[in-house]
Amino acid sequence: MRVLHIGVFAALVLAAADERVAKRRAEIRRERDAVAALRAEWTALDGPERIQALARRHLPLKPIDITQLDNLDQLPDRPIDLVPPVDGLGPMVDIEPHRDRPTGSISEAR
Repeated sequence: MRVLHIGVFAALVLAAADERVAKRRAEIRRERDAVAALRAEWTALDGPERIQALARRHLPLKPIDITQLDNLDQLPDRPIDLVPPVDGLGPMVDIEPHRDRPTGSISEAR
């Protein structure tokens, strides 16, 4: 009789586990389908023709006229800095006290 109870219990446990596996597989299938749909939508949204049409419609861009191009020697010189640039790392670097040791990982000989 006990063997029958153990067998029925094992069958119920296996059926519940099988049901959970089936639910997980269905959930994975739904998620894969959702990802595939999102990828297809992204491909449609990312198409160059669509982006070009949106750019024409929403951006006030005009074609470059050949008179807009110029040589580099026609550009004005960069203005002189009135304040010299500050070296932010220079004061932080303290080399003098550790001149005889190349790194901090080398311990002194005893």
